Amino acid sequence: MSLEQLIKNCVKQDAKAQSQLYKQYASKLFSLCLKYSKNYAEAEDNLHDAFITVFNKISQYNNKGSFEGWLKRIAINTSLQRYRDNVGVYDIINESNIEDVSVDIDDDNLNIDFLLKIIQELPDRYRLIFNLYVLDGYSHVEISELINISTGTSKSNLARARMILKEKIEDYKANANSRSI
Repeated sequence: MSLEQLIKNCVKQDAKAQSQLYKQYASKLFSLCLKYSKNYAEAEDNLHDAFITVFNKISQYNNKGSFEGWLKRIAINTSLQRYRDNVGVYDIINESNIEDVSVDIDDDNLNIDFLLKIIQELPDRYRLIFNLYVLDGYSHVEISELINISTGTSKSNLARARMILKEKIEDYKANANSRSI
């Protein structure tokens, strides 16, 4: 069945089409939800909620842009919804106090599992901002609109996330060097 026909059948609330759509996109969307969730269980909840939204709003998809992009946007927004009501958990600071911290992840000694692990360990607000900005390419203005914070708060949380990651990478490298001696 073509994607166009699959979407039409989902609009008609066809359970088989919905199941096929779920099977086709669940793993991609789950990995996206996992980036924005505290843990595996929360990511599963976010994926479930995202598909409920997809099936309720699929008639609004107008074939402009990629369907997968539309699905990803819903998954991200669903995952961020948990944080929108908790704006108070974000630190508000003066933008002039923000340092530009770079993280060197272009190192053969760092494996992807380690990097994913330390990103997942970031405090929620830092992980959200880091993932949106670095991994998904959102601007600070877009992030501020998505989760109802100021652009300065987005920038400061990104800087703090990078600082934490830099420290963890430096510790990892130092421990790796001491093990190899």
